[in-house]
Amino acid sequence: MTQHPPRRRRAGGRSAAERRRPQGTVSQMPWRIPRNTDAPTEPLSPEGVAAIHDGAMRILEEIGIAFLNDEALSVLKSAGCTIDGQVVRMDRDFVMEMVGKAPDRFTITPRNPDRTITLGGRDMVFVNVSSPPNYWDMETGKVPGTMQHCRNLLKLTQYFNCIHVAGGYPVEPVDIHASVRHLDVLFDKLTLTDKVCHAYSLGRERVEDVMEMVRIAGGLSHAEFEAAPRMYTNINSTSPLKHDQPMLDGWMRCIRRGQAGIVTPFTLAGAMAPVTMAGAVAQSLAEGLSAIALAQYIRPGAPCVLGTFTSNVDMKSGAPAFGTPEYMRATQMTGQMARYYGLPLRASGSCAANVPDGQAMWETSNALWSAVQSGTNIVYHAAGWLEGGLIASPEKFVMDCELLQQIQRYFEPQITATTPDDIAVDAIAQVGTDGHFFGIPHTQERYTTAFYQPFLSDWRNYEAWDLEGGLWTAERAHRLFKQIVNEFDAPPMDAAITEELRDFVARRKAEGGAPTDF
Repeated sequence: MTQHPPRRRRAGGRSAAERRRPQGTVSQMPWRIPRNTDAPTEPLSPEGVAAIHDGAMRILEEIGIAFLNDEALSVLKSAGCTIDGQVVRMDRDFVMEMVGKAPDRFTITPRNPDRTITLGGRDMVFVNVSSPPNYWDMETGKVPGTMQHCRNLLKLTQYFNCIHVAGGYPVEPVDIHASVRHLDVLFDKLTLTDKVCHAYSLGRERVEDVMEMVRIAGGLSHAEFEAAPRMYTNINSTSPLKHDQPMLDGWMRCIRRGQAGIVTPFTLAGAMAPVTMAGAVAQSLAEGLSAIALAQYIRPGAPCVLGTFTSNVDMKSGAPAFGTPEYMRATQMTGQMARYYGLPLRASGSCAANVPDGQAMWETSNALWSAVQSGTNIVYHAAGWLEGGLIASPEKFVMDCELLQQIQRYFEPQITATTPDDIAVDAIAQVGTDGHFFGIPHTQERYTTAFYQPFLSDWRNYEAWDLEGGLWTAERAHRLFKQIVNEFDAPPMDAAITEELRDFVARRKAEGGAPTDF
């Protein structure tokens, strides 16, 4: 069982802050897509950009990328690439021509059109934690993920307005057989949320099933589904310098049907990539651009996103590290390169901490702010990630949403407005040298919206906090998590569509789902 933070326990029920909050609600900001108003951080000089680009092109031309998929090899051979077994070498002119066909922004429209997102430009969307095999909360400790854990995290995904995308399984429900797991999770995802979702590229059946379920949930014809992106897949290269069979298969299936693709090399400097960040970034770019070149040859103009997951390892143990200075710089560098190629960018809100403690929040904060600084358009694992992606936690999810709301507020133009009313010389004159601003009209007219109002932070002094039970942040987050899932209302869905989804799931289960034995 998990060891809780040390504190003095007191009886007395909810804290004063919780008693002021209406039961079952969080004072959260409304749904909207944040627009990053800051100029991006660009750590590379023009010469540095040229050097990393040349390095990536030399990797593609001289070393090559292994494509462990016969269909992909056949496509690239027809494109004129050099094939040596499973290793593909691409001329830089071919790569740049193909990458130049990719759009610099595009939309994805889920079953609720009000939840449409744009990837590209200055828009910045946040995705829930995806794919951990384990779950942690303050009651269970670390345990294997279950379907109920997954449902609860999907409810948090839908509830919080600062989460714009319901990505992969927020935790792997290992109590459901792998052959039908995707069917159960996607049914829950499409009925418990109305946000953009994705398909794992883990075999033909899983990808095709998810595309069909998204089509049904949207009430779309096949032509309508393929006319514009309705969902996406995210693939990872197998660093160093490989794309595997099932990921490429799903990538090509989604691209051919007009759906979006994100390619995210998993390059850990010192392990699966050079120990230098410039080398790791160059390798990451080569792996990512090769998949985008394939997509554009198959379907020119296909919606693609370049992902970055470049960080470092602990050279003492080999364990991955996240939210480090090197991680931040690598994300900024990749953002600069994504703009050079005219591609939208994906990054992550990752950390290596094992529980939702101080380390978890400073590492996640570093990762999220590096996403802001890099001009990232879609941030994976923005809420709920622990232990380098091995744990999903509802407490961490709630804590991260507080941070995401602060980033969203940070972008709002009213903070930096400079009208005469904002400069407030008349208000300053009214107060003079020996008054205060609390009671003057200028403050009274604005005080309810002047500053960010947290739903989780506790701004009372120590004595007031201690008198009310001395709850640490994770404990307050746990209480909110319980309130949210217990009082959750699913978004509306037409009963006929729900039944059609249910029938599809039942039929595919009867057919055996996806094969798991090879």
